[in-house]
Amino acid sequence: MEKLLIVDDNQDIRQQLRWGLGKDFQVLLASDGREALAAFRREHPRVVLLDLGLPPCSDSPVEGFRCLEEMLGINSQAKIIILTGNNEREHAVRAMRTGAFDFYTKPPVLNELKVIIGRAFHLAAIEEQNSPRAADQSEQWGMVGSCPEMQAIFSTIRKVAASNAPILITGENGTGKGLVASAIHKASLRSKGPFITINCGAIPENLLESELFGHEKGAFTGACVAAPGRLSYAHGGTVLLDEIGELSLNMQVKFLRFLQEGTIQRVGGREETIDSRTICATNRDIVRALIDGRFREDLYYRISVITIKLPPLRERGDDVLVIAENFLQRCARENSKKGLRFSPAGIDFLKEHVWPGNVRELHNRVQRAAIICEGTLVGPEDLGCDSETLLKPEPEATLYTLPEAREMLERKMILAAIERESGNILKAAESLGVTRPTLYSLMKELSLANRAGE
Repeated sequence: MEKLLIVDDNQDIRQQLRWGLGKDFQVLLASDGREALAAFRREHPRVVLLDLGLPPCSDSPVEGFRCLEEMLGINSQAKIIILTGNNEREHAVRAMRTGAFDFYTKPPVLNELKVIIGRAFHLAAIEEQNSPRAADQSEQWGMVGSCPEMQAIFSTIRKVAASNAPILITGENGTGKGLVASAIHKASLRSKGPFITINCGAIPENLLESELFGHEKGAFTGACVAAPGRLSYAHGGTVLLDEIGELSLNMQVKFLRFLQEGTIQRVGGREETIDSRTICATNRDIVRALIDGRFREDLYYRISVITIKLPPLRERGDDVLVIAENFLQRCARENSKKGLRFSPAGIDFLKEHVWPGNVRELHNRVQRAAIICEGTLVGPEDLGCDSETLLKPEPEATLYTLPEAREMLERKMILAAIERESGNILKAAESLGVTRPTLYSLMKELSLANRAGE
């Protein structure tokens, strides 16, 4: 029987939990930090229920956080579930960022608590069985990376997968936010359920509510039959709300209600309960949007219990070579070519290019090279280095502010994409890794709106 350590200064709660959980687990009890750490070192439980308000000052979380940090220092793989009150939610969020597995709001409901504890033991067992194959696991997720930043992200994925905590993934376009969300789903207890991706920037504002929540027959002109929303299809699985920063303030309110209550209201009336895990992603600066009043603060704190920030490819060192080689061999197999490898000049190009399109751009360039390459050596010309001068910072870039330099680079890249696609804005947006509405918005900001040739 698995050992479960319960740490709470309230004797009634300790006894209630021991009575309710004792049939399923070997329950260990502690009333303060000293007893908790002694039991943790002696019994090595894989899961702990920890109340942050511990003696000598039960009104303060100081002792609870000390206990949490020391336990994680003893065993970083321990799954520690924080027991918290309704008015202590900020402490629970801080504990999650410190390394806690999940949190649960008092008073405890045994059936709900058992589900969370079960997830914790399930993940602990998976980690124990698969830790020697962690690198293989990341490759199964479709991600390759050996830099410290990516290794930390792989570790975070394994830690958060079994919980239901909302996750916010940030990073530039093309860094792999969708892959991270998919990896979390695959490693979770919901892996057999659906994984639904909704791109908020690709759905017109006047259709977004109906697309997300569904509608009843006759709810609006043209609604001849009732239709479920795309959130409904995520029941029992995971939903990725991509480009969350594109939601209007009105839609943010409605989505916040879904996160808080787990229910949606179809356009036209009927409510529906949805059991799904929510992951959000954005390439926007959400903090700046908060300051500017374009994003609700309550929604931000709700979706960012766990935040995963993906580094751009230019900051990942030699990962670019490892990823490029992985792409090259995959593309070579797909195109029935054998023995493809990068020439020394091709390797130099890969290392020196600034990769504004990140991993997506790298994949596109390597795929192109695998198709057009003559012979077995892939050189800079196969990788499309003709546009290199458009993508490198100008020598005098240090004379500009960062916003000015970014505007210059965006202007050059957009003009190059429009010219390359003969004025087709949709194809130019796809090559840049953004949606057409986003590209139009950028063109308007940069006074390039008259360049459209569709």
